[in-house]
Amino acid sequence: METLAWIILGLPLLSAVTIHLGLKSSKNLSAYLATGSAFITLVLALIILGPETENRAFEWATIGDLKIEIGLQLDSFAKGMMIVVTGVGFLVHLFSLAYMKDDNAKERYFCGLSLFMFSMTGIVLASNFLMMFMFWELVGLSSYLLIGHWYEKDSAADAAKKAFLTNRIGDFGFMIGILMLWGITGTYTFDGLSEFFDGAHPKVLVPSVTILSVSILLIFMGAMGKSAQAPLHVWLPDAMEGPTPVSALIHAATMVAAGVFMMARLYTSIGVDTIGHLWGMDTIAWIGAITSLLAALMATQQDDIKKILAYSTLSQLGYMVMAVGLLDPDAGMFHLFTHAWFKALLFLGSGAVIYACHHEQNIWKMGGLQKKMPITFLTFGIGTLALCGFPFTAGFFSKEQILESAAHSKQWGLFAVAALVACLTTFYMLRLFFIAFLGKNRSDKANHAKEVGPLMFVPLVILAVLALLSGYQFLADNLSPLYNHEGFHVGAPFIASISALVVGGFLSWKLYFNAESDPLANNGLFKIFRNKFYIDELYAKLVGYAQDTVAAIVHFIDELVINGLIVGGFSRAAGGIGRIFGRLQSGNLQGYAALFGLGVILVIYLTVFVS
Repeated sequence: METLAWIILGLPLLSAVTIHLGLKSSKNLSAYLATGSAFITLVLALIILGPETENRAFEWATIGDLKIEIGLQLDSFAKGMMIVVTGVGFLVHLFSLAYMKDDNAKERYFCGLSLFMFSMTGIVLASNFLMMFMFWELVGLSSYLLIGHWYEKDSAADAAKKAFLTNRIGDFGFMIGILMLWGITGTYTFDGLSEFFDGAHPKVLVPSVTILSVSILLIFMGAMGKSAQAPLHVWLPDAMEGPTPVSALIHAATMVAAGVFMMARLYTSIGVDTIGHLWGMDTIAWIGAITSLLAALMATQQDDIKKILAYSTLSQLGYMVMAVGLLDPDAGMFHLFTHAWFKALLFLGSGAVIYACHHEQNIWKMGGLQKKMPITFLTFGIGTLALCGFPFTAGFFSKEQILESAAHSKQWGLFAVAALVACLTTFYMLRLFFIAFLGKNRSDKANHAKEVGPLMFVPLVILAVLALLSGYQFLADNLSPLYNHEGFHVGAPFIASISALVVGGFLSWKLYFNAESDPLANNGLFKIFRNKFYIDELYAKLVGYAQDTVAAIVHFIDELVINGLIVGGFSRAAGGIGRIFGRLQSGNLQGYAALFGLGVILVIYLTVFVS
């Protein structure tokens, strides 16, 4: 099993290296090689499912007393996440064969996909924080390359840089947090952390509880960057500038989920009971809740189909982070698992729509696509229902689990925010669905749209099935908050989610069913939502002001201190002394005789009187 896991890790890297070094001139062969490697990794990931295997590692480097290990953590946690990474990854590769068939840099695109698969697999299988951090940075690099694939467009190049730099802010805190945790425990492996905190009583942690809390919050900064939590959320919507399949792979299913996965891995290593005695966990929960609410409000007024889904991803990631803050990482991971399938479905469905509408992304220039694209219409509708939490779809079960966690913890403020976000999710997703698929064609591009080919719609059908059925895994384990040994029961979370579904659906139907324009477009409050609360503009001003201030300070130091006092001062002093001695070398014989006499008198004076 361990050998198969190493193959899963190494095969995408081999594909990326082969394409980069040997297949740059063969676009189709590079595409088939990358897709084939993705398929093999999926098959191997399915094979290694089952009983946990022993974790083994080998020493990679030694720095003093620090031994850096490379090893794989083959527990059920990693194996389940590998199904998501390889499953969504393969379907994205398959979809890309058709979507990117005419791209001029197709070989570079598939090389980037393989590199990303290698990087994400490394995060999931890593047995320690140092290995995870290395692959964490590789994910940042590969996402930069994929987001900026069409770098000829300024918007794509800027989006890639924005994503890369924003993530570096979070990664800086992540790195410091890892070092602090290592300083506290003396270990950086997940098994080592489990042994250190195993059975630890809260009193044992009293001397270092503050440092431990700070280290975990710093590690959470890495999750804030990668999982796009406020205030580091601004990169994710702009990252939609990359090809649509990239959006499905990176920003719906895997990369943005890495932060949630990492925090869940940390919690299981340290122990939820130990984490519960630390301060700052409510901060994590509220950051998730605020991100979820802000993103949902922004999504209500976006007109770009990919931007709506991007803000939806932000909102759902907030749900997952809130669950982690509520000390229920299982609920967060369950929503990560279900969300991966229906959000990948929605992004690939939006890609099919964009492709059929000749790269039109404005939903107000679509309409009537249910007749033109019946398969896409049906599968996109299933994904929409799952995202809205329609009863007994995958999203329904995982959202209920998070609401149940908030209710069980008696965090009624978080519960209210989660219920409101559920209402807003139904509102903006049905808005998208009504405008894009129903009514009449609003443009010539929409009028000439037609259903995509099997390379595109087969992944949609597979993901639609998973969007319906993947949530029943929880039912099978009797973990759903709606299920006990006596059958189904109805509680406050169920009532809240159904109410949110009905209210959000009614408002969206009332405002947008057969609408020709947005009735809320001129509303002052909704203009704020449309402009994303002007957070990007605020950041631009702050960065510009800070940059100008630093530049002015540096200029002052350079001109006055360095040039004026140090370099300039020494230069002027040397010049003055040189001029004084230069005057002595006048070439006048009488002057030299006078100086000689003055010197003789000085020597006699010093010899007679001073001695």
